[in-house]
Amino acid sequence: MKIPINVPFVGKEEISAVVSILKEGTLTSAANEGGKNVREFEKLASSFVKSKYAIAVNSGTAALQAALYALDIKKGDEVLIPSFTFVATANAVMSTGAKPVFVDILKDNYTMDPKDMKNKISKKTKAIMPVHLYGNVAFLDKILEISKKYNIRIIEDSAQSLGSTFKGKHTGTFSDLGCYSMYPAKVMTAGEGGFIVTNNKKLHDKLLMIRNHGMLHGYDTRTFGLNLRLPEISAAIATMQMKKLPKFLKIRKKNANLLSQLISDLKIKIPIERKNESVNWYLYTISTSKRNKILNKLNSKGIGAASYYTTPVHKTPFYKQKISLPVTDWASSHVLSLPIHPRVTSKNIEFIAKTLGDILNE
Repeated sequence: MKIPINVPFVGKEEISAVVSILKEGTLTSAANEGGKNVREFEKLASSFVKSKYAIAVNSGTAALQAALYALDIKKGDEVLIPSFTFVATANAVMSTGAKPVFVDILKDNYTMDPKDMKNKISKKTKAIMPVHLYGNVAFLDKILEISKKYNIRIIEDSAQSLGSTFKGKHTGTFSDLGCYSMYPAKVMTAGEGGFIVTNNKKLHDKLLMIRNHGMLHGYDTRTFGLNLRLPEISAAIATMQMKKLPKFLKIRKKNANLLSQLISDLKIKIPIERKNESVNWYLYTISTSKRNKILNKLNSKGIGAASYYTTPVHKTPFYKQKISLPVTDWASSHVLSLPIHPRVTSKNIEFIAKTLGDILNE
């Protein structure tokens, strides 16, 4: 594709940081607090999202797993999640032995429907995992209100929403635990990686053990844990990327605003920020009944448009369930994301808008 949907934006600073680690030879650390670069990254991450603590791990999926283990989610428990998300959300729940219970979404911004969520609460419900999809902030005020009433813990799946805020507060910081991904396609990357944020010292200390085989001082396993550590090379890349993140987000916003301006008169539903919401524009997602035709034509012109997610989790072969999630089904056949990442130029945006207009006017 001439204009890919999302690409990592790494420069000489990241390369230099990696080379210096390779020369030094300390590639990882089994210390409870992690290696030097891990600690530096965690400091920047917690400062950026304004949380007391950040715990770096080796993927966004690992972040979700560790968060669930920290809350003692286990076999027999149920966790409410949207089906309209990447499968990692459900896989993390399954890894604990708990059962993912699928919730429908809202047409407004493709995030969890609080009303349907409330209807699916049972005596077995031990956690709710809203996903801030495409960078859109889930309707947390209502979700939090319901969770407090039923005394259910919340883990925010913020894999796609680093930098998104509501009323000035970052996604991932509204609840007990927030989980982020640093996969190459995200708004910043570590190559592979993730992190968890919390304001709770007990959870922070437990998470440090969980990511390191449950150990505190080595060979003294005190809780269930795995090797979820972030290598020093990944942490060094993430540190450089975190410093560049405000600039990345600024370009994404500029590109999103320009694209909205150019396609606002077309017969499609374009993304709109809610009042008090600031989106990170991880994925600029439109919806249209002519999705497949438009997608194929954009791709044939070298525009890396993509559809996330044509198969909701509850319809995948492993999770296959006969349940009614009408808005999820609608979204899976209507949504389409367009490239607006920092490598996309204003000329590219104009080309995308013009091509989209031509296709719709055919």
